[in-house]
Parts: sequence; structure tokens; C-alpha cells
Amino acid sequence: MQRVTVTLDDELMAALDEVMAERGYQNRSEAIRDLARSGLARARQDSGAAGPCVAALVYVYDHAARDLSRRLTNAHHDHHDLSVSSLHVHLDHGTCMEVSVLKGETGAVRHFAEHVMAERSVRHGELVLIPDAPGGTRD
Repeated sequence: MQRVTVTLDDELMAALDEVMAERGYQNRSEAIRDLARSGLARARQDSGAAGPCVAALVYVYDHAARDLSRRLTNAHHDHHDLSVSSLHVHLDHGTCMEVSVLKGETGAVRHFAEHVMAERSVRHGELVLIPDAPGGTRD
């Protein structure tokens, strides 16, 4: 591990202390390490970096929409190599939510998620990507 000295203005320090209190960090080093990991992961995603990832695809859709359930099921079967698990929830009489855990190459996962979210009558969707660093540790 390396020691680094960083200068933060008062406003940023107050915001960091607030995050620490909300999340229960024991010290600033832990908080800054987690925030740095998160920022680096987002930067890799934003740059379109390749590599393995795990992800959660969450979407809400109209279950009565013509052929939508069939199209979604077919999409998952067509990409069975990416699907780890799914959770299906009936939100009300006409609305369902699906949470799909995915694992694979970032580009393939992102492409599949965009295809699902673009289906007509899928009302809302979001993909949460987590880079999968083999052997990665949480220091």
C-alpha cells in the first residue's frame, strides 16, 4: 500500500465527511479508497473499456403488451451465456419488474441490456455494471 497526500478544499472535505457519516466509514482512507474505486470503475465504463463484468439489469414493463413477454424471454434465451439469474416481480395488475443478474464481457452485457431496454412497452430500465477484476481485493 502507498501513502498519498491530497489537499482538499473545505467544501469537498465537508462533503467527504458527510458521506463517511452516512455510510459508516471508520476513517477517511477507507472512504477515499472506495470513492476512488467507484470513480475509476465509472471512468472505465464511460470510456467503453472492455473486459469481464457482472451487472444487474432492472426494467419495468407492461406484461400485457403484445408479444413482449415472449420477446423478452427469447432475448434472455438467445443470450443464456450472459444470464446468471432473474427475479420477476408483479408490481400491479399490468406492470412487472424484472431484475436480471448478468456476467460476461462488458460490451456484450451492455449490448444485451440496451436491446432489452429498447423493446417497445419496456417503460424504464437501468443497467448497473461492475467491472470484474479477477483476484481483485478490497483493501
